[in-house]
Amino acid sequence: DVRQAAADGNERAQLAMDTYKYRVAKYIGSYTAAMNGVDAITFTAGVGENAPDLRKDICDYLGYLGVELENVHGETTVISTPESKVKVIVLPTNEELAIARETAKLV
Repeated sequence: DVRQAAADGNERAQLAMDTYKYRVAKYIGSYTAAMNGVDAITFTAGVGENAPDLRKDICDYLGYLGVELENVHGETTVISTPESKVKVIVLPTNEELAIARETAKLV
């Protein structure tokens, strides 16, 4: 709903989207620093799998890491260029199955 509202010109929704993208990129940068580098960045779950423009905008913040994208609309694949210093991957997930498995363990 927020993405659609931003696309429809809602300024508050656009601000929320811009803040979200910035914060995701900031956390990637923080974890990269904490781990002293990163080999790959994986986008998964709802937003990671279904929002290619959002993935691109987040990766645009990460140029300093050497991230280069070529196939931003890929669904289950590497979306970075072969020359990218960091591999960027879209990996589908089955959240419902994971929840069901964890629930079964508890029952």
